[in-house]
Amino acid sequence: MPENVKISIRQFTVLVMLITIGDSILVLPSIAAFEAKQDAWISSLIGLAVGLLVVYIFSMVGKLYPHLTLVQSIQEIFGKWFGTFVSLMFLFYTFLSVVAHTRETGDFVTSVMMQETPTQAIQILFVCIVIMAVRLGLEVIGRTGEIFLPWIIFFFLILVILLSPQAEFEKLQPILENGIKPVFHGSLSCIAFPFMELVVFLMIFPYVNQPQQIRKGFLQGALLGGIVLIIIITVSILVLGADHTARSMYPTYSLARRVTVGRFFERVEAILALMWTLTIFMKVSLFFYTFNLGLAQLLKLKEYRMLTLPVGLLLIVLTPVISPSITYYNKVLSKYWPYFDLTFALLLPLLLLVVYFIRAKFKRSTT
Repeated sequence: MPENVKISIRQFTVLVMLITIGDSILVLPSIAAFEAKQDAWISSLIGLAVGLLVVYIFSMVGKLYPHLTLVQSIQEIFGKWFGTFVSLMFLFYTFLSVVAHTRETGDFVTSVMMQETPTQAIQILFVCIVIMAVRLGLEVIGRTGEIFLPWIIFFFLILVILLSPQAEFEKLQPILENGIKPVFHGSLSCIAFPFMELVVFLMIFPYVNQPQQIRKGFLQGALLGGIVLIIIITVSILVLGADHTARSMYPTYSLARRVTVGRFFERVEAILALMWTLTIFMKVSLFFYTFNLGLAQLLKLKEYRMLTLPVGLLLIVLTPVISPSITYYNKVLSKYWPYFDLTFALLLPLLLLVVYFIRAKFKRSTT
């Protein structure tokens, strides 16, 4: 392994929770409400149930070769040549995710907070911080998550408590007005963005110091993160209504702007922006770390840190290329990205399980 570190099961669980929340806390309510309308909260419940099943599948894959990362397991199961090709495709998926989330960060900051700042300036600053975090290593990323978590929970509770007087339960009615089909369509995004993208944790399974507790920590982190998203989606519908939530690019940010206490406690949207920045920073850092680690393992390098700077420069160049406008990006994110996640985060692990058990059965039959 080009990395010799260990993180605790607590740090692992915290990272799972933060990555589950990730950018979903900002964009998921809009996508779910666009498909399911006022039933988006039902879509989020379905998403949590199926998402936990997906996480369980990830833990099964991780136990096939507990001392190997996903890239190494792919080569072990598929063989050297085909395994290398599949590993490169998976790494392409992680890198493209980093590019997309970096683009999203720049668009959010420049559209709602710093309109006169060039988007690329925000993206360059963000990438520099991510490179710094990844070069410091997985242990530092894990400890950073532990530091961030209490503040994120505190900000989240403030937001929900202050918005509760504005909740109108009539906005959840009528339930299942358009049938169950739109609810299932809305649940696809609720499964893909928060849970399927947790596949990157298969790259750090060997670095958890209590491997026997990984499945429990994995499920706990995903469950806690999923509950946060369910609450955010439900509060968005209760306060803004389904139509406003679906039309808004960042409905959670619109929620925070509605908070006012006695006309002296206002501008809570800054708290929401900070909470989202912390969670997406953790998500991008982990994706960027797994890409560099996996690439170093494929190239048989002893050290992954030498790759971070050139890969970061490539990231800065490709970020404005991934989409010509924020409208194009949001369309791709809502309509096509869930299927991208489905391919690499569900079909690939299932294929690994099937091939592994077929090979194991064939080996037993020949002996």
